[in-house]
Amino acid sequence: MIDAYEDPGTPDVRGGWRYLWWLVRCQPGRSVAGALLGSSWMVLLAATPYLMAKAIDEGLEPGDWAALAGWSFALFAVGSFNAWLSIMRHRTMTRVRMDANFRTVKVVVGQAVRLGAALSRRTGAGEVVTIGVGDVQTIAGALTVVGPGVGACVAYLTVAALLVSVSPVLATVVLLGIPAIVVLVGPFLSRLQGTETEYRNRQGVLTARIADLAGGLRVLNGLGGKSLVADAFHRDSQRLRAQGYRVGAVTSWVQALGVGLPTLFLAVVTWLAARLAAEGDITVGELVAVYGYVAVLVGPVAFWVECGYQLSRGVVAARRVVAFLRLEPLEDRGTRDAPSEPSVLHDPESGVSILPGRLTALASAHPADSAMVLDRLARYTPSRATWGGVPLDEIRLPQVRQQILVADHEADLFAGTLGEVIAPFRGAGNCATSPHAAAAALHAAVADDIVQGLPDGLDSPMDAQARNLSGGQRQRIRLTRALLADPDVLLAVEPTSALDAHTEALVADRLKTARNGRTTAVTTTSPLVLDHADTVLYLVDGKLAATGTHQQLLTEEPGYRALVARDVEVAK
Repeated sequence: MIDAYEDPGTPDVRGGWRYLWWLVRCQPGRSVAGALLGSSWMVLLAATPYLMAKAIDEGLEPGDWAALAGWSFALFAVGSFNAWLSIMRHRTMTRVRMDANFRTVKVVVGQAVRLGAALSRRTGAGEVVTIGVGDVQTIAGALTVVGPGVGACVAYLTVAALLVSVSPVLATVVLLGIPAIVVLVGPFLSRLQGTETEYRNRQGVLTARIADLAGGLRVLNGLGGKSLVADAFHRDSQRLRAQGYRVGAVTSWVQALGVGLPTLFLAVVTWLAARLAAEGDITVGELVAVYGYVAVLVGPVAFWVECGYQLSRGVVAARRVVAFLRLEPLEDRGTRDAPSEPSVLHDPESGVSILPGRLTALASAHPADSAMVLDRLARYTPSRATWGGVPLDEIRLPQVRQQILVADHEADLFAGTLGEVIAPFRGAGNCATSPHAAAAALHAAVADDIVQGLPDGLDSPMDAQARNLSGGQRQRIRLTRALLADPDVLLAVEPTSALDAHTEALVADRLKTARNGRTTAVTTTSPLVLDHADTVLYLVDGKLAATGTHQQLLTEEPGYRALVARDVEVAK
């Protein structure tokens, strides 16, 4: 099976069926072995009634005890060997499914890493979670067709050939009857694909809702919106349950027909064979053999139906994986180098210019407007932004990512020790990871007390998203991580929004000191932060309305004063 460090290969993303075939082609030896073992196992199942017929006709009926013992021993030997084949078949197919599972996980995780910052802008978290939790397992289960599916076809042809030697009439009935059963189940499999697709889509939406609730439940509760969101979640979950019932209804018909129709077919063939034996057209041993052959065929038919069921669900899951793998990261057509010295970042759409070596603050009544400006200046969204007069999209993207860092106040925090959380890219880029640098970053973000309050300091374990810390502590840890990265240009989105006034004032003062001489921009409406900024840019509807120091704008701009000083009378 594929290991943790093996290259999973390049998946075929031209469709769901092609993706499943790619998974088979990635392990040709194991797939062929599964098909051979499955075929041999099912063919030897058909050999059992043949040996029983020989034991009856050549041993039991004429009273030849030696022949009876010989055929009985052959029956025991074949049965024992077939039991071993069954174990090897199951073991091989388990490896086939696990390889497909791990390989799909690796290509999905690799694609998530490749998309990088574009991931959240191209698809929802619920979609990725649904793929990882459900679709990967479903795809692996679909590869059942490689072993038992191929074996069922071989066993069907083998039994048909054996029946020709007994009775052409019975052989004709079997050759025509088994495909008819599969055809009857076909429409239900097509319907299953449609209902399963809708179910998976609804599941992705609901999973995204769960993630949103988990991350913002405390805020929703504080704002009194918990019941409203709970009602919406209840309605969505009821729709998902109703769709699940529809999937279950189709699935129950598929499984019922997969068991019921072969059983009815067995009864018809047995009745026909009994009539032929009563008329003397076949022997008693051949009657037993016919019954055994048809009983053996119940297994292959059930496998066909099961494989069809698994393939229908697998194709739906594979299409979702393929749709995710087709997503492309932000296009990089840059061929020019980044400025060799600190330069101005300019966003023509808003009129904002971030001067090098200064602490600049962006204040807006709509935080999303100022955050969007930073997104454009960091090239996370297409724009006409320039850096040192050079269009930002003409600069090589790796250089932009290396020198310009956006520190989002809701950035993800992965599980691990606190030291790993604040320095996740140890040894990469220009990230300083020395104890002195870590201590300086923690001090600048006023996060010293967090480390001191934990039992093992930087070695203390953190939950995913650092949920074992308070909101303000998490925000300071995010700021510590950004400062420790020490980028040439730091663009921080609301870095102090969850802090109390005393801590916020300390952060504002220390941030300016820590970033002295480096280009830094923050979005905020806090007077404590704005007062420490070298330049404040006041935005109205996403456009630059005024520029100056905090004190100048308080004096000259009523709108700015109403925004940051909460001067309601002036705003009116």
